[in-house]
Amino acid sequence: MSETALKTYEQDGEEARAIAQTMPYYPFKGIPRFYDIGGFLAKPDVFQQIVDIFAARYKEIGIDAVAGLDARGFVLGPPIALALKKPFFMMRKKGKMPNTVESPPYQTEYGPRSGMCIQKDAIKKGDRVLVIDDLVATGGTLSASIQLVQMLGGIVVECACVVELKMFIDPPSDSGLPSRTKLFTDLDILDVPVWGLISEDVLTNEAVLQEDYKDDGEEH
Repeated sequence: MSETALKTYEQDGEEARAIAQTMPYYPFKGIPRFYDIGGFLAKPDVFQQIVDIFAARYKEIGIDAVAGLDARGFVLGPPIALALKKPFFMMRKKGKMPNTVESPPYQTEYGPRSGMCIQKDAIKKGDRVLVIDDLVATGGTLSASIQLVQMLGGIVVECACVVELKMFIDPPSDSGLPSRTKLFTDLDILDVPVWGLISEDVLTNEAVLQEDYKDDGEEH
């Protein structure tokens, strides 16, 4: 990882564009462009590259712990935490862990959600925490995670995602799209940075669907 640590990675840079080609989009429950991390998880060399990129970034920034969001953050967070030799903590849906604190309910692009939970002793006061998820859109889930860390006295150094949908950062008021900037402003968490390796601008690889393709996922 020593060579990786010397390089600064930018959103939609050379590496990001190559990784994006392993993530075809497809229709899913009314969403015409559903992005899923399964594409690169099936390619160990690409998955390792992503881990190396994130580990290099946060080795330089400096963190005390990694928190992953239910459920894809549980896939991405542990190898990054291991690379940095830092503890990993799960942020889960209500009722999945004992002895927890719960964030306020939050809103996602799919609808309302009850609060996220983390165990009370996971984060100590002053801990510098990296929050990991696969994708950020409206920022609802990330907002709940930031509030959880702050409830325990920790500091969210950054929220990191493989994919950031920039269309939700600060859309025009007449677009009908929810604004992540407005949400974070209303919750007084706008000072928490969000970083994504890849944006929708380079996620242009449309999946070739087989004739027997079945959209059999659960409703969001």
